Amino acid sequence: MLRQTQHRKSSATAGENPRHSQFPSSSFLVSRAAAVAETDATSKFPAVSSVHRVAPGTEPMLNEHVCAFTVLSSQAPEKQRGNGTWLVTEFVLVGFSNLPHLRTTLFALFLLTYLFTVSGNVTIITIIHVDRTLHTPMYRFLAVLSLSETCYTLVTIPNMLAHLLMESQAISISGCRAQMFFFLGLGCSHCFLLTLMGYDRYVAICHPLRYSVIMRPTVCLCLGALVFCSGFSVALVETCMIFSSPFCRGGRVEHFFCDIAPVLQLSCADSAQRALGIFFLSVLVVLFSFLLILLSYAFIVAAILRIRSAAGRRRAFSTCAAHLTVVVVHFGCASIIYLRPDSGANPARDRLVAVFYTVVTPLLNPVVYTLRNKEVRVALKRTLARSGGVSR
Repeated sequence: MLRQTQHRKSSATAGENPRHSQFPSSSFLVSRAAAVAETDATSKFPAVSSVHRVAPGTEPMLNEHVCAFTVLSSQAPEKQRGNGTWLVTEFVLVGFSNLPHLRTTLFALFLLTYLFTVSGNVTIITIIHVDRTLHTPMYRFLAVLSLSETCYTLVTIPNMLAHLLMESQAISISGCRAQMFFFLGLGCSHCFLLTLMGYDRYVAICHPLRYSVIMRPTVCLCLGALVFCSGFSVALVETCMIFSSPFCRGGRVEHFFCDIAPVLQLSCADSAQRALGIFFLSVLVVLFSFLLILLSYAFIVAAILRIRSAAGRRRAFSTCAAHLTVVVVHFGCASIIYLRPDSGANPARDRLVAVFYTVVTPLLNPVVYTLRNKEVRVALKRTLARSGGVSR
């Protein structure tokens, strides 16, 4: 009887082993599924440092893990800290993803505008460099302004055009930081440069006899260097304030480039104080520059009104008309975007205004200064005639 009982137990055990080898346990299946999910997540998101395996007995939690990976796949890559907070390691620029049917049209439109902007500014720089009659402080500042506008568009538009063509809208945090630094640096330098050009017009009209002494080449060079050093110093402070804390709110930037408000909204820490500091810094840059320009033009208008001849008044004012047009457009757009306490509250409106001052405004500079400035038009005709004679 004992042998029969042992034989039955061994038969039962032998019968179970093939069944277990053919049909694995539920815990084994769950572990394999978690491993596959971890492999897929690691291959798609290298920034995910670790994924917890599903322990046996927690099979219902598997779907929650899979859902978590699905949510992450539609956002920027993230990694988890010890306290369970997901940190963003890459941003996703929303841009014009809500207008998929207009991508081709927007790409063609922005590309043509960009080409016209670059070619127009390069033309202005070339004319000022070639024609000796334009070797004055006013036109040298205009050449620097055209170069600044070209670099300004180079920071944002090529990346925007690439995102309109590609499916991926991702940008690394370091790339976002660099883009914001150069964008803000060139923008602040643009404000200071327009202020310097206003001061140049003030000296030329109010102190014409001392103009060549006050605005001598060494002084112009030092003032130009001061303009760009000040602009990029402000940009460095603002960029460091924005990227001083990690980001953990999905990584979706509601813009087509890394601007202040949409990036600051993704910060893990409370950004109210930093936003207030950046707001006051922007007010200081924009309003201070604009008030100095207004002060310069107040003296200019007073000096023009003292001119007796109407022709002299028109000539004096014509040298300021192009600069005034660029000032109104540039500072108007900057005020709408950066001088609002609730900046970033309406992403769609901010994107529309941003398109205007990143795409349209840089095109306005060569158009205004070539169509409304007689000396530039004459120099352009003279240069074209000279190049045509040489080719013959």
